[in-house]
Amino acid sequence: MKTSDAITRIEAKSQPGKIGDMAAYHKIERRYIGTSNPDIDALCKEWRSQIDLDQRLALADGLWRSDIHEGRIAAAKLLTQARIRPNDSGAWDLICAWVPEFDAWAIADHVCIAAQKRILADPSRLETVAEWTRSPQMWARRAALVSTLPFARMNNPKETDLAVREEVLTWAASYLGDKDWFIQKAVAWWLRDLSKHAPGRTAAFLAEFGDLMKTWARKEASQYLPSTENTPPVP
Repeated sequence: MKTSDAITRIEAKSQPGKIGDMAAYHKIERRYIGTSNPDIDALCKEWRSQIDLDQRLALADGLWRSDIHEGRIAAAKLLTQARIRPNDSGAWDLICAWVPEFDAWAIADHVCIAAQKRILADPSRLETVAEWTRSPQMWARRAALVSTLPFARMNNPKETDLAVREEVLTWAASYLGDKDWFIQKAVAWWLRDLSKHAPGRTAAFLAEFGDLMKTWARKEASQYLPSTENTPPVP
């Protein structure tokens, strides 16, 4: 499928009046078509069923290069799949190539969801994610946390998963000298999700590093924590 044909299909789902609202909301200068995420989801589901992996990678690359908001969202959605057969290395390579180009939270988050699937498929990719934490670009540093959120959400983590949690918490602690809203939000998000599964570990992190967080971020991180006296010991 040609990139131009895919964009035409996305344009056909445009909603009148939505373009201006999207531009004002996302605050990034690029083209907006005005197509909703559910409509993009439906199109990507159709395309995934109709084209092979090489064609899908080429389409995702082309949609990303279009620099159209919905095109980049669709590019990410094309690669959001638990299992990509026969080999997902091409998808991972594309995701890694996109990370330095992040400039908006919505696009970044959709790509990070695709990254989550690829990291769970091959946790050795965390070595690459660790490099993002040292990037001068805020969006790349943020992506390291958003892409590893599944490790905060595990109900029955294995020992290796717990080790990943501790590594990511080390990254989060290293970020707290950065007062950028998106960085503080990412740390709070990770801790908030972790608190539903490991409240003791979350409470311990906040006891050690909470003073370095913005007040609103600390409040969000502790949103689901029980009261101090009922907090279980750190597992």
